[in-house]
Amino acid sequence: MISALSSSTLDYLKDLKKNNNRDWFQAHKTIFKEEQEKTLLLYQALQLLLKAHDKVDSPHMFRIYRDVRFSKNKTPYKNHFSGYFSRLTKRLRGSYYLHIEPGGSFLAGGFWNPNKEDLFRIRKEFEMDASIMRSILRHPDFISCFGCLEGSSLKTAPRNFDRHHPDIDLIRMKQFVVKRCFSDKELLQPGFLMEVDKSCQAMRPYLDYMSEVLTTDLNGASLIS
Repeated sequence: MISALSSSTLDYLKDLKKNNNRDWFQAHKTIFKEEQEKTLLLYQALQLLLKAHDKVDSPHMFRIYRDVRFSKNKTPYKNHFSGYFSRLTKRLRGSYYLHIEPGGSFLAGGFWNPNKEDLFRIRKEFEMDASIMRSILRHPDFISCFGCLEGSSLKTAPRNFDRHHPDIDLIRMKQFVVKRCFSDKELLQPGFLMEVDKSCQAMRPYLDYMSEVLTTDLNGASLIS
Protein backbone atom coordinates (compact mmCIF):
# COMPACT_ATOMS: atom_id res chain seq x y z
CA MET A 1 0.00 0.00 0.00
CA ILE A 2 1.19 3.53 -0.75
CA SER A 3 2.55 5.15 2.39
CA ALA A 4 4.11 8.40 1.20
CA LEU A 5 3.90 11.02 -1.52
CA SER A 6 5.89 10.57 -4.71
CA SER A 7 8.77 13.02 -5.11
CA SER A 8 7.71 13.49 -8.75
CA THR A 9 4.42 14.97 -7.50
CA LEU A 10 6.25 17.67 -5.59
CA ASP A 11 8.46 18.30 -8.61
CA TYR A 12 5.43 18.70 -10.86
CA LEU A 13 3.74 21.15 -8.48
CA LYS A 14 6.94 23.21 -8.25
CA ASP A 15 7.13 23.36 -12.04
CA LEU A 16 3.45 24.29 -12.27
CA LYS A 17 3.98 27.19 -9.88
CA LYS A 18 6.78 28.51 -12.11
CA ASN A 19 4.77 27.99 -15.30
CA ASN A 20 1.20 28.70 -14.28
CA ASN A 21 -0.27 29.26 -17.73
CA ARG A 22 -2.51 27.32 -20.10
CA ASP A 23 0.11 26.64 -22.76
CA TRP A 24 2.52 25.00 -20.32
CA PHE A 25 -0.27 23.09 -18.58
CA GLN A 26 -1.62 21.68 -21.83
CA ALA A 27 1.87 20.70 -22.98
CA HIS A 28 2.34 18.76 -19.72
CA LYS A 29 -1.22 17.44 -19.40
CA THR A 30 -0.07 13.81 -19.46
CA ILE A 31 2.26 14.42 -16.52
CA PHE A 32 -0.52 16.22 -14.65
CA LYS A 33 -2.84 13.23 -15.04
CA GLU A 34 -0.12 10.86 -13.85
CA GLU A 35 0.62 12.90 -10.75
CA GLN A 36 -3.05 13.46 -10.03
CA GLU A 37 -3.63 9.70 -10.17
CA LYS A 38 -0.69 9.05 -7.82
CA THR A 39 -2.12 11.55 -5.38
CA LEU A 40 -5.58 10.00 -5.58
CA LEU A 41 -4.04 6.63 -4.73
CA LEU A 42 -2.43 8.26 -1.70
CA TYR A 43 -5.81 9.61 -0.56
CA GLN A 44 -7.41 6.21 -1.10
CA ALA A 45 -4.70 4.58 1.01
CA LEU A 46 -5.40 7.12 3.75
CA GLN A 47 -9.10 6.29 3.53
CA LEU A 48 -8.33 2.66 4.39
CA LEU A 49 -6.44 3.79 7.49
CA LEU A 50 -9.23 6.15 8.54
CA LYS A 51 -11.90 3.49 8.12
CA ALA A 52 -10.18 1.41 10.80
CA HIS A 53 -11.27 3.94 13.46
CA ASP A 54 -13.88 6.24 11.89
CA LYS A 55 -16.72 6.21 9.38
CA VAL A 56 -15.60 8.20 6.34
CA ASP A 57 -16.67 8.65 2.75
CA SER A 58 -14.41 8.16 -0.26
CA PRO A 59 -11.93 11.01 -0.78
CA HIS A 60 -13.22 14.08 -2.58
CA MET A 61 -10.35 15.69 -4.47
CA PHE A 62 -10.65 19.31 -5.56
CA ARG A 63 -10.14 20.33 -9.17
CA ILE A 64 -6.81 21.87 -10.18
CA TYR A 65 -8.55 24.70 -12.00
CA ARG A 66 -8.96 27.98 -10.13
CA ASP A 67 -12.13 30.09 -10.18
CA VAL A 68 -10.65 33.45 -11.15
CA ARG A 69 -13.93 35.34 -11.65
CA PHE A 70 -13.75 37.25 -8.37
CA SER A 71 -10.02 36.99 -7.66
CA LYS A 72 -7.20 39.44 -8.29
CA ASN A 73 -4.95 36.43 -8.83
CA LYS A 74 -5.70 35.38 -12.41
CA THR A 75 -3.37 32.38 -12.59
CA PRO A 76 -5.54 29.57 -13.97
CA TYR A 77 -4.30 26.63 -11.86
CA LYS A 78 -3.81 25.82 -8.21
CA ASN A 79 -0.27 25.06 -7.08
CA HIS A 80 -1.45 22.18 -4.92
CA PHE A 81 -3.49 19.02 -4.71
CA SER A 82 -6.11 18.81 -2.00
CA GLY A 83 -9.00 16.68 -0.88
CA TYR A 84 -11.17 15.84 2.09
CA PHE A 85 -12.98 12.96 3.76
CA SER A 86 -16.52 13.56 5.00
CA ARG A 87 -17.62 11.65 8.08
CA LEU A 88 -20.62 9.44 7.42
CA THR A 89 -24.08 9.45 9.04
CA LYS A 90 -25.93 12.50 10.34
CA ARG A 91 -24.48 12.02 13.80
CA LEU A 92 -20.84 12.44 12.74
CA ARG A 93 -19.97 16.01 11.85
CA GLY A 94 -16.70 17.51 10.63
CA SER A 95 -14.21 16.25 8.06
CA TYR A 96 -10.52 15.60 7.44
CA TYR A 97 -8.75 17.79 4.85
CA LEU A 98 -5.30 17.03 3.40
CA HIS A 99 -3.45 19.73 1.44
CA ILE A 100 -0.37 18.84 -0.63
CA GLU A 101 1.77 21.81 -1.67
CA PRO A 102 5.56 22.22 -1.82
CA GLY A 103 6.52 24.12 1.31
CA GLY A 104 2.93 24.40 2.50
CA SER A 105 1.38 20.99 3.14
CA PHE A 106 -0.96 20.38 6.05
CA LEU A 107 -3.74 18.29 7.56
CA ALA A 108 -6.74 20.17 8.91
CA GLY A 109 -10.15 19.40 10.28
CA GLY A 110 -13.07 20.84 12.17
CA PHE A 111 -15.58 23.55 11.37
CA TRP A 112 -14.38 26.34 9.08
CA ASN A 113 -17.47 28.54 8.84
CA PRO A 114 -20.40 27.10 10.82
CA ASN A 115 -23.82 28.38 9.79
CA LYS A 116 -25.62 30.80 12.09
CA GLU A 117 -27.58 28.11 13.92
CA ASP A 118 -24.60 25.82 14.49
CA LEU A 119 -22.42 28.70 15.66
CA PHE A 120 -25.03 29.78 18.20
CA ARG A 121 -25.40 26.20 19.45
CA ILE A 122 -21.64 25.85 19.91
CA ARG A 123 -21.42 29.15 21.78
CA LYS A 124 -24.30 28.23 24.08
CA GLU A 125 -22.57 24.96 24.89
CA PHE A 126 -19.38 26.77 25.86
CA GLU A 127 -21.41 29.27 27.85
CA MET A 128 -23.00 26.47 29.89
CA ASP A 129 -19.92 24.28 30.31
CA ALA A 130 -16.64 24.33 28.40
CA SER A 131 -14.88 21.82 30.62
CA ILE A 132 -15.06 18.95 28.10
CA MET A 133 -13.61 21.13 25.35
CA ARG A 134 -10.87 22.38 27.68
CA SER A 135 -9.99 18.78 28.54
CA ILE A 136 -9.76 17.86 24.84
CA LEU A 137 -7.56 20.88 24.08
CA ARG A 138 -5.23 20.02 26.98
CA HIS A 139 -4.76 16.38 25.99
CA PRO A 140 -1.08 15.61 25.21
CA ASP A 141 -1.95 13.92 21.88
CA PHE A 142 -3.94 16.95 20.76
CA ILE A 143 -1.21 19.39 21.78
CA SER A 144 1.51 17.24 20.15
CA CYS A 145 -0.29 17.18 16.79
CA PHE A 146 -2.07 20.52 16.64
CA GLY A 147 -0.93 22.77 19.45
CA CYS A 148 -4.19 24.66 19.81
CA LEU A 149 -7.59 25.35 18.31
CA GLU A 150 -7.39 27.84 15.43
CA GLY A 151 -9.84 30.17 13.69
CA SER A 152 -10.95 33.78 13.53
CA SER A 153 -12.72 35.38 16.49
CA LEU A 154 -14.82 38.40 17.27
CA LYS A 155 -13.01 41.26 19.00
CA THR A 156 -15.63 41.34 21.71
CA ALA A 157 -18.41 39.12 23.02
CA PRO A 158 -21.20 38.00 20.67
CA ARG A 159 -24.54 39.69 21.19
CA ASN A 160 -26.29 38.58 24.40
CA PHE A 161 -23.19 36.86 25.75
CA ASP A 162 -21.31 38.10 28.82
CA ARG A 163 -17.95 39.56 27.80
CA HIS A 164 -16.62 38.67 31.27
CA HIS A 165 -17.52 34.99 30.95
CA PRO A 166 -14.52 32.81 31.97
CA ASP A 167 -14.69 30.98 28.61
CA ILE A 168 -15.20 34.05 26.47
CA ASP A 169 -12.12 33.16 24.41
CA LEU A 170 -13.98 30.10 23.09
CA ILE A 171 -17.35 31.84 22.86
CA ARG A 172 -15.87 34.62 20.69
CA MET A 173 -14.58 32.18 18.08
CA LYS A 174 -16.23 32.06 14.65
CA GLN A 175 -14.19 29.15 13.28
CA PHE A 176 -13.04 25.99 15.04
CA VAL A 177 -10.16 24.40 13.14
CA VAL A 178 -7.19 22.20 13.98
CA LYS A 179 -4.13 22.05 11.74
CA ARG A 180 -0.85 20.17 11.50
CA CYS A 181 1.80 21.20 8.98
CA PHE A 182 4.13 18.78 7.20
CA SER A 183 7.48 19.54 5.59
CA ASP A 184 8.35 18.33 2.10
CA LYS A 185 10.78 15.88 3.69
CA GLU A 186 8.03 14.43 5.89
CA LEU A 187 5.74 13.96 2.86
CA LEU A 188 8.30 11.63 1.28
CA GLN A 189 9.01 9.52 4.38
CA PRO A 190 7.61 5.95 4.33
CA GLY A 191 5.66 6.67 7.52
CA PHE A 192 3.94 9.81 6.22
CA LEU A 193 0.42 8.39 5.96
CA MET A 194 0.75 6.77 9.38
CA GLU A 195 1.57 10.19 10.81
CA VAL A 196 -1.45 11.70 9.07
CA ASP A 197 -3.65 8.93 10.43
CA LYS A 198 -2.16 9.35 13.90
CA SER A 199 -3.12 13.02 13.75
CA CYS A 200 -6.63 12.15 12.59
CA GLN A 201 -6.98 9.84 15.58
CA ALA A 202 -5.85 12.68 17.85
CA MET A 203 -8.54 14.84 16.19
CA ARG A 204 -11.30 12.30 16.81
CA PRO A 205 -12.25 13.27 20.40
CA TYR A 206 -12.67 16.87 19.25
CA LEU A 207 -14.80 15.94 16.23
CA ASP A 208 -16.87 13.50 18.26
CA TYR A 209 -17.55 16.07 20.97
CA MET A 210 -18.53 18.75 18.46
CA SER A 211 -20.72 16.22 16.66
CA GLU A 212 -22.56 15.51 19.89
CA VAL A 213 -23.06 19.21 20.52
CA LEU A 214 -24.38 19.88 17.03
CA THR A 215 -26.78 16.93 17.00
CA THR A 216 -28.40 17.60 20.40
CA ASP A 217 -30.32 20.45 21.97
CA LEU A 218 -29.23 22.33 25.09
CA ASN A 219 -30.77 19.62 27.27
CA GLY A 220 -28.81 16.89 25.50
CA ALA A 221 -31.78 15.49 23.61
CA SER A 222 -31.02 14.18 20.13
CA LEU A 223 -32.03 16.27 17.13
CA ILE A 224 -31.57 13.34 14.78
CA SER A 225 -34.77 11.53 13.91
